[in-house]
Amino acid sequence: MQFIDLKTRHQLIGDKINARIQKVMEHGQFILGPEVLELESKLAQYTGSKHCVSVSSGTDSLLIALMALGVGVGDEVITVPYTWISSAEVIALLGAKPVFVEIRPDTWNMDETKLEAAITDKTKAIMPVSIYGQSSDMDAINTTAQKYYIPVIEDAAQSFGATYKGKKSCNLSTIGSTSFFPSKPLGCYGDGGALFTNDDELAEKFRWIRVHGQERKYHHPILGVNGRMDTLQAAILLEVLEVFPDEVQKRESLGQTYSEGLAHLDGLKTPSIGEYNTSVYAQYTILSDQREQIQQSLKVKDTPSVSYYSVPLHLQPVFKHLGHQVRDFPVAEKVANQCLSLPMSPYLSARDQSHVIDAICAQERPKCKTLI
Repeated sequence: MQFIDLKTRHQLIGDKINARIQKVMEHGQFILGPEVLELESKLAQYTGSKHCVSVSSGTDSLLIALMALGVGVGDEVITVPYTWISSAEVIALLGAKPVFVEIRPDTWNMDETKLEAAITDKTKAIMPVSIYGQSSDMDAINTTAQKYYIPVIEDAAQSFGATYKGKKSCNLSTIGSTSFFPSKPLGCYGDGGALFTNDDELAEKFRWIRVHGQERKYHHPILGVNGRMDTLQAAILLEVLEVFPDEVQKRESLGQTYSEGLAHLDGLKTPSIGEYNTSVYAQYTILSDQREQIQQSLKVKDTPSVSYYSVPLHLQPVFKHLGHQVRDFPVAEKVANQCLSLPMSPYLSARDQSHVIDAICAQERPKCKTLI
């Protein structure tokens, strides 16, 4: 069994993808070709955003967003300690300070009730992370941010396709940022990412920054990076986007099946989806103080599992200078110590999912609800 099935989709739409690739090979515009513009238009339409600017990776999308906001040395950017390192890495790369805010014990997203206490006169941006497929409470975060005139960047690398109060992730704040890394909900066949905004000036800056700060040929009013999306990846995503709505529905159904099948196990917490949210289950993640035993039980059954972000960012050696200690963020540390992600993709079969559930329930079968 594969942890994330990246093959089945290609078996279904591979001919269409190959035809798209062949068209790019024929016209030869391998960087910022017509497929890039077509993709940006369709992604903007999908999210409801006025602008979409595609870039070279999810990490670069965060970096470019911060650069467009003028984040630099001496500034502070608020984010969370439980996430992939890119969220804080790009802050530090610009000479700014990552300021961590605790996560909620239910959704594992930023605890909006603790946000205001972290704001100082140096705060230049707030970056909540939409972990595992669902958004933070963005209205609450935006309200606090607006009180202090601080822009918000939704790091939506794992939640593209999810909704918050009926609105699509990536169109919930000043800037939306996502990743098209192959294992992400909307994944290409390499690296890629995108930025979303309804602000004309920011969108223009995104486009300049991704081409070395170039406004027009050989005219560079600001510093930038080489952050352009490859046309081949855009071509691939155009076909993936056609089947994506169906994949989102399958992800939601699989997530519900997992939760129902594991709901009666003592000492195991299934994902809690906010009442205002839908989730695309970028990963289906459980919590248990018996994580190692569960992982071993899965391994015996030839079933892969992954403990994502098992060392939270505030305890990473690279951020030692920030002075954080163990128990500074107890919720994030608990989730990091107990999290275990199970096989998940739109093409996970009912048989394989039942196999995963049975493997976890093996030691406590009477308490486990049989679904299949």
